[in-house]
This record gives sequence, structure tokens and C-alpha cells, in this order.
Amino acid sequence: MTAPIHMMKLCVGADGPEDLEQWQRERFGAGPAVHVTRMRPKRAEELLDGGSIYWVFRGVMLARQRLLDLQERIGADGITRCALILDRDLVRVAALPRRPFQGWRYLQPKDAPPDLPPGRASEDALPPELVRELTEMGLL
Repeated sequence: MTAPIHMMKLCVGADGPEDLEQWQRERFGAGPAVHVTRMRPKRAEELLDGGSIYWVFRGVMLARQRLLDLQERIGADGITRCALILDRDLVRVAALPRRPFQGWRYLQPKDAPPDLPPGRASEDALPPELVRELTEMGLL
């Protein structure tokens, strides 16, 4: 039996979790959300054992979605890609600054931010610059 692991990914084109939720609702309706990436994760078994994708918006990790499945997809160009099948529930997490990176990265559970309590899930996020400064001071 494996231990779960997560992945993190930059959410390009969305200002925050609300934008991502709206885009997924418009694109996928009531079905699961899908995000296609070029490479299939080598640690798929660990990701599917309770892992989530943590979304980074403008330099700050703010939300996560549980990974349900990984499926092969062949694009119009004939290249095989990996479709990440995601739970539609977007869970807000405590803001955590992240430097820019390409693609996606594995995220150990001990390094993942905690989920926000349900009553705080709809609060506006702090500005990314303020989150970075508070984190550097050890206050977040």
C-alpha cells in the first residue's frame, strides 16, 4: 500500500478559485472537471490514493481538487497526453506563496496547506504580496 502524494500546478488565466470554478462549470457542466497535461505522472498510484491537485493563483496556493483518475488522451496532433480527472468540489486552503514553475510538481502532504474551515471558504484571499510578507515574517 502506498502513501498519498499531491501535485501542484499554476492556474494560468484565472485570478482566483472563483474564476476556476466558473470556467469548469461552463466547460464541464455537472460532470467531473478535466485538466490535460503533457506528461503522465510516474507516481500515479500515490496520487490516486487520496491525492489532490493544489492550484496556485498569481503566486499563491489557494485551492485544491481531489484527483479521481488519470486517463490517456490523444490530441489532434497525435501526441499522447494525460487527462487529470478532478472532483468538482474546489476546496479552499490556507494561502501559501509559491514561486513560479513550469508544468506541475509533486507536493508532499506535510508541505500542503491546511483546508480552510467551511465558514471561511468564501473569504477574499489576502493580496499575494501581503501573504508573501507575512509568510517571511513567520505569521502565516
